[in-house]
Amino acid sequence: MRLLIMGPQGVGKGTQAAKLAEHYGIPAISTGDIFRYNIKNKTELGLEAMSYTDKGELVPDELTNKIVKDRLAMDDTKNGWILDGYPRNASQVEALDAMLADLGTPLDAVVALDADRDVLMERMAKRAAEQGRTDDTPEVIAKRLETYAQETAPLLDTYGERGLLVAIDGVGEIDAIQADIVAALDAKVA
Repeated sequence: MRLLIMGPQGVGKGTQAAKLAEHYGIPAISTGDIFRYNIKNKTELGLEAMSYTDKGELVPDELTNKIVKDRLAMDDTKNGWILDGYPRNASQVEALDAMLADLGTPLDAVVALDADRDVLMERMAKRAAEQGRTDDTPEVIAKRLETYAQETAPLLDTYGERGLLVAIDGVGEIDAIQADIVAALDAKVA
């Protein structure tokens, strides 16, 4: 099974991706983890990414696309994967479409988790306190949610038009949310 998991920050994508990966026996791939791996191991792509991150700049889409394509071509993805944090904009959707065509691996579904803004703000403030993350201020969190709403949320319409979207309420018990996702995916992909 090849899945995207999408939703605003704080909705539980990482938590659900890990649970779904275990359930389906496929890797959960976070773009943040891919970047950290490549930078830590000083791969060619990692060194190129560092040339941007060291200056405090965002890694351009073209490089992000290369790093994702490289990861999706690895041996552990042969039976599927869950991609978390990509695509984030329309140009990355086009790039992912091309990658999947090149790899001969169509996308099975897009899980879209959602929650009210107040819930997301509360969750992220709690995460910031628990993890000591000084970058998760209310202002920064609000900006991230705004960026998601402007750039990434419209992608859900694209996947909905393709018949791939599985919309799930991201509020509730973690295991109950996972059960809802699995039931919806099993009904869609079966």
